[in-house]
Amino acid sequence: MKALLMKIKTDKILKSNLITLGMVIGVYIVMQILLSAGVVSSLLKGLLVPLCTYAILAVSLNLTVGILGELSLGHAGFMCIGAFSSAFFSKCMQDVIPIAGVRFTIAILIGALTAGMFGLLIGIPVLRLKGDYLAIVTLAFGEIAKNVINMLYIGIDESGIHFSTKSSLELNLSENGIVIIQGAQGITGTPNDSSFTVGILLLLVTLLVILNLIHSRDGRAIMAIRDNVIAAESIGINITKYKLMAFSVSAAFAGMAGVLYAHNLSTLSATPKNFGYNMSIMILVFVVLGGIGNIRGSIIAAVVLTLLPELLRGLNDYRMLIYAVVLIAMMLLNWAPACIQWREKMIFKLRAKKNRTEEAE
Repeated sequence: MKALLMKIKTDKILKSNLITLGMVIGVYIVMQILLSAGVVSSLLKGLLVPLCTYAILAVSLNLTVGILGELSLGHAGFMCIGAFSSAFFSKCMQDVIPIAGVRFTIAILIGALTAGMFGLLIGIPVLRLKGDYLAIVTLAFGEIAKNVINMLYIGIDESGIHFSTKSSLELNLSENGIVIIQGAQGITGTPNDSSFTVGILLLLVTLLVILNLIHSRDGRAIMAIRDNVIAAESIGINITKYKLMAFSVSAAFAGMAGVLYAHNLSTLSATPKNFGYNMSIMILVFVVLGGIGNIRGSIIAAVVLTLLPELLRGLNDYRMLIYAVVLIAMMLLNWAPACIQWREKMIFKLRAKKNRTEEAE
């Protein structure tokens, strides 16, 4: 009996994961057909890579907020670290590694590893805190990361890499030297290696890793910590280890999203709009509206809430009003007790109807 129940649960998880992956692949195939037919507007074409970026950010943050149960507001900081570390590498290696695919693959690894390393270092002291205190500290980390990059001037010449926090004139570069990071002006001329196909591939990698982690033994340990820390510790679960695992993996994928974001722009700067407080809040909104712990819902919420303001741009004064109404409606449909009860009732009726149809056949 126990083996049968385990098999049913495993089949249900596998089916759910396949639906999520199939949804992403299906959307990609449809978009490729529409792009080939030439019916996609230039506005939507420009949003394809950002949509993949925000979906990766939402899924990765859901690992921390939904699966681990810790409120983090520093996701934009990890994205910023991944974006700038990868853009710096790509700009330096543009002539050394002329093959774009190889250079971009290495840039993705550098961005993810750098952000993951910072996630590990920040997580060691920060994850001792809980609730609002953790949120405030991670928010402070995101702002510090952005402001530190804004004050950095980094150049490179024959003698190596030069740093300054005052101006590019302080770098003392040779005639052949170039300034790569120019303080608040950021990095210009990053190779445009991002594409919709690459974005979908990275989203699929994110889903495969995170979904497998959630349903693995480590994932069950992480969820046990979320549900009851004392009970998890009492049965021998290493609280620090699993918290750091979830936090650093989440940070690494945020850095990978930053790589995709950075290589889609000709100029990358650490402005509040790109990597500030509002970006972290926006990613958290995707997670909350999609359902905390619901990976598929995070993707859908990220796509809908990114597309909606752009599709309503022609309405001018009413655009943000409609956006706010849709936001409230989505929140009510997801979290209002009456809506949850109605949704469960409808699902029960549909299943009963399906069973009656199968019995009649």
